[in-house]
Amino acid sequence: MKKFNIGVIGYGWVAGAHIDSINATGQGRVTAVCSSRKLDQAELSAKHGGEIQCHTDLKKMLADPAIDVISVCSYPYQHARQVIAAAEAGKHLIIEKPLALNLKDLRAMQKAVARAGVKACVCFELRFSSQLIATKSVIDRGLLGAIHYGEVDYYHGIGPWYGQFRWNTKRNAGGSSLLSAGCHALDALLLYMGNEVKSVSSYSTGSANKDFKKYEYDTSSVTILKFKDGRVGKTASIIDCLQPYYVHTHLVGSEGSLLDNKFHSNKLGGPSGLDKNKWSELSMKMVDSGDVSDHPFQSQFEAFFAALAKGKPMPLTDLATAAKSHEVIFAADLSAKKNRPVKLSELRA
Repeated sequence: MKKFNIGVIGYGWVAGAHIDSINATGQGRVTAVCSSRKLDQAELSAKHGGEIQCHTDLKKMLADPAIDVISVCSYPYQHARQVIAAAEAGKHLIIEKPLALNLKDLRAMQKAVARAGVKACVCFELRFSSQLIATKSVIDRGLLGAIHYGEVDYYHGIGPWYGQFRWNTKRNAGGSSLLSAGCHALDALLLYMGNEVKSVSSYSTGSANKDFKKYEYDTSSVTILKFKDGRVGKTASIIDCLQPYYVHTHLVGSEGSLLDNKFHSNKLGGPSGLDKNKWSELSMKMVDSGDVSDHPFQSQFEAFFAALAKGKPMPLTDLATAAKSHEVIFAADLSAKKNRPVKLSELRA
């Protein structure tokens, strides 16, 4: 199998996780990093293993014909320009979330990738976590029947004690509670229920705690989704909570329900199927950390490199799928701003 050479844009917290995960796949190797600050090549190479070229000029790194893939780990407001440049240079892409902070930039990125004929992997990596894989398996096996209501909520206090806080507080950097972090939960909800959303209604607020006063946008939001077939979903994005990291899931179907790592189904016999007062336990590791070093990047990147080697699209987290999740987020943020429901067709018009 071909081994891919990867160039990384940005060298912060998430870039370190990308580099180590890419190198651990055995299918790819980071050979270059471009950062706005000058990096010590010997130090970087020793830290991550193998020779890594250091750049401050993105055009120079993109001009290297030996680089197959670019991993974009910069600030979200830089993504559009850098993704477009990388696509035009013929490089495949790994793009950190959020893809962009507005619909205009998202569309420009999509057009550039389509024109160039390159493939992209978007870092909604929780789709490769034990929790989401096990939950999707229960759904796919029909144990819940037809799901008519679902909720996936994101609780993660991103305060001064957290590295992301430094830039996440700015509207032109973090964007919104959903864009900066809660997008993982909304994306999971769409994985479970489908992405054919008709309209959204969103409301937002913020904490009175002084630690969160630097935020230029509301740090808590609740979004209600109305799907085209009449089903309903909900996502809360709470980045001003004081509690352990928690991704809450509750799915209700015609034949059963799922609550985090438990489920109940009429499809099964015995206690779990007949006794409505008992849950069955799922063997899964709950997503319990916001630290990127704990996220399943390696599994995601292995899937991406395997797809590239076969000339196939990225499974689960391709650009088109991730773009639909972002469209729902942009509609939700517009709904909260305008204090009214927003139809997805308003964005696509």
